[in-house]
Amino acid sequence: MTELERLEEHRVFDGVQYKYRHQSKTLGCKMTFSLFLPNKETFTEPPLLWWLSGLTCTDDNFTHKAGAQRSAARLGMAMIIPDTSPRGHGIADSEDYDLGQGAGFYVNATEEPWSAHYNMYDYIMDELTDLVRAEFNLNGPEFISGHSMGGYGALLLGLKNPDRFKSITAFAPIVNPSQVPWGIKAFTNYLGENKDSWAQWDTLELMKQYSGKKTPILIDQGDADQFYSKELEPAKFVEAAEERQYPVTLRIQKGHDHSYFTISTFIEEHLEFHMNELNK
Repeated sequence: MTELERLEEHRVFDGVQYKYRHQSKTLGCKMTFSLFLPNKETFTEPPLLWWLSGLTCTDDNFTHKAGAQRSAARLGMAMIIPDTSPRGHGIADSEDYDLGQGAGFYVNATEEPWSAHYNMYDYIMDELTDLVRAEFNLNGPEFISGHSMGGYGALLLGLKNPDRFKSITAFAPIVNPSQVPWGIKAFTNYLGENKDSWAQWDTLELMKQYSGKKTPILIDQGDADQFYSKELEPAKFVEAAEERQYPVTLRIQKGHDHSYFTISTFIEEHLEFHMNELNK
C-alpha cells in the first residue's frame, strides 16, 4: 500500500482534521489530501463525503474556510478533500490560472503534454479511493460535493458512477463546460480539438442522455456570482434533468457570490441533505 506521510493533525469540534501526502502512481507525482474524521468511538463506520474544490484551490481552501467540520462532527460524517491537480517540478503547467496546476478539471487528459500526469478522474475514482478504504477503513456509504470546477467534478463523477454515491451536491457548478470559456480552454488542451470526444466529460451532455440510477442532486447558485451567466448557467442542467425526469433541486441564493462565504453559509444544509438521503 502507498506510504502515507502525515503533514498535519488538528483537533476540531468532536473530530480530527488531518492532512496527508503520498506518491501517486496515477499522476506521477506527490499529492496531498485532507481528511476529517469524526469521533471514532461514537461513529465507528462513518459515511464519507468527497469534496472537490475549484480553480486555483488546494485541499486547504475547503478545510480552512468552509467551516464544515462542526456539522460533520455532529452528523458523524467523514470528509476527504483531494487536491485539484497534479503539482510539482516537471509537471506541465500554464501561466494562466484556469489551466494546468490547480486546474485539473477532474478529467483524464489525452493530449500532450498533459496526458502524462493529468488523470484526475482515475486518481480520485481508483487510486485515492483504494487508499482511503485500506488505510482508514472508510468502506461505507459515500456522497460527493464540490464548488465551481469542483461542482462540475461532483456532477461528473456522480453521473458517471450512479451506483457509488448516495447523493450529489454542488455550489455554482460549471454544468456545460463544452460551451463556456473555462471549459473550452481546458477541454481543448486536455482532450484535443475533436469536440465529439468532449461529450463524455460534459455534465449537461451526460444528463441529456442519462438513463441510469437517479441519484438526488442539490445545487446552490448565488445570483450575485460574477461567473453566473458567462460560465455556469445551472438552469440549463435543470432543464435537461426535467426532460429525463431526474430529481435536481436548484436554489438561487439571493445576494450570494462565488466565494467561500457562500459555501460556509450553506454547507451545513448540504451535509444534512446527504445524511437525509442516506437515512431515507
